[in-house]
Amino acid sequence: MDRLVCGDVGFGKTEVAIRAIFKAITAGKQVAMLAPTTVLAQQHWRTLSERFAPYPIKVALLNRFRTASERKGILEGLKAGTIDAVVGTHQLLSKGSGFQQLGLLVVDEEQRFGVNQKEKIKALRKDVDVLTLSATPIPRTLYMSLSGVREMSLITTPPPLRRPIKTHLAALDPEAVRSAIRQELDRGGQVFYVVPRVEGIEEVAAGLREMLPDLKLLVAHGQMAEGELESAMVAFNAGEADVMLCTTIVESGLDIPRVNTILIEDAQRFGLAQLYQLRGRVGRSGIQAHAWLFYPGNASLSDAARQRLRAIQEFAQLGSGYQLAMRDMEIRGVGNLLGVEQSGQMETIGFDLYMEMLQESLAEIQGQDIPIVEDTQVDLPITAFVPADWITEPDEKIAAYRAAADCTSAETLVELAAGWADRYGALPAAVVSLLQLMELKLLAKRCGFARIKPEKPNIVLETPMEEPAFRLLRQGLPQHLHGRLVYQAGSGIQHKVLARGLGVLPMEKQLEQLMEWLRLMVAQIPDAEGKTQTQRQEEQKVRNAEVLRV
Repeated sequence: MDRLVCGDVGFGKTEVAIRAIFKAITAGKQVAMLAPTTVLAQQHWRTLSERFAPYPIKVALLNRFRTASERKGILEGLKAGTIDAVVGTHQLLSKGSGFQQLGLLVVDEEQRFGVNQKEKIKALRKDVDVLTLSATPIPRTLYMSLSGVREMSLITTPPPLRRPIKTHLAALDPEAVRSAIRQELDRGGQVFYVVPRVEGIEEVAAGLREMLPDLKLLVAHGQMAEGELESAMVAFNAGEADVMLCTTIVESGLDIPRVNTILIEDAQRFGLAQLYQLRGRVGRSGIQAHAWLFYPGNASLSDAARQRLRAIQEFAQLGSGYQLAMRDMEIRGVGNLLGVEQSGQMETIGFDLYMEMLQESLAEIQGQDIPIVEDTQVDLPITAFVPADWITEPDEKIAAYRAAADCTSAETLVELAAGWADRYGALPAAVVSLLQLMELKLLAKRCGFARIKPEKPNIVLETPMEEPAFRLLRQGLPQHLHGRLVYQAGSGIQHKVLARGLGVLPMEKQLEQLMEWLRLMVAQIPDAEGKTQTQRQEEQKVRNAEVLRV
């Protein structure tokens, strides 16, 4: 699978991932879970370790705080297959990482990773299943799902008792900050105060302490040492501080139910998905939560920043992450589906035309597979049987029919015919017709035709194949025959190919013509290496010419 699960913050995307991981591990595969921050990776590792504790499942954590020897041990365990699941940050993408049997990749908070990073881990194994989790996917990912390149599932049911977060947009004002923090502390809660960068964070801390002298304040950011960051998080989670002053390190997946107010300074500097994720850190316990988005009162905001702030205020309802991502796609464009740009200039040709062009290309690509049919039913009025006066023993006769049905190629049918002639004498016309019928079935099955029946003046070949696949098959036919074989789309998956005018010929001629056409079509079907019979024959000719020249 390559599936995007789009659900609001706190709607249970991680729960879906845990069950998928368990399923993959019990099926004998390894799992990699990619998280954007060390804090979130640690949280996931703890959750998985607790949930899988009753089972013989080994879960490892790989991040920048691991020592060189620990990292080496984890990487060796992954290659040897002794570690079942690994949770990690970008460390998982390092050159030394490899797996014995990676079956599932889970990418949490997908919008935080670059295209190159996602492609890099997918390249570890071509047949790896990918489960992507995001509340607000980047435009490129969302568009891949909307256009059918990737599957998408939406989780739209909020948890019980969850209330929408009240979002306030205002110019930065010390009085508004003081009153928002005081209001939360008065009801026994905690507060996140988010700034866009680490520089200047101490000045902000000093300002807050001056504003509220009795405030218990903790600082957290990505440049802190592991021990410091970990202890700050644990202390805040335990309720030892009123306010956590932090960068976007708290953006992804953190779950602290007592925090029900978040203040974001310089909100215009954040992306739409970031603002949405940050807002989702509060209101996880059924208490009415508040999000304050502050922008500098004297700053002139760009159009895009204004649109982003308006959108985040507008989409305050539960489950609105998907609509917000759609709005983000409108603001930024969809990017390059096959390249690395995550947003783009779609509006230069217009959304509708872009959609139309993409759908055509996808239909072309997706419809080129030759379908697999279990068996081909042939309803032509052919006299094909084993005469009783040619093989007299009933058991031998049944064995002869079974042997004909078991043949898997024209060559094995020729060998069978030679064996019969040697044992029973010259083949009667009915037996020759039986062998031709078996070859017709083999050819038709290889081409994806499920049934062949007469509909005068034509012969109809029923098939589940799409038109692009049929056009591919027809390439091997001479140009003058293209009009003789016509594709007709049917309802559901049953389509028709009409062999025009073939039904009025004598039966031997019908069979002969149909088999000749099918042989030419089979020559156009690529083998496991992606080469057709025609290409192989051309290569053989070149090799023969080389040998003769030498």
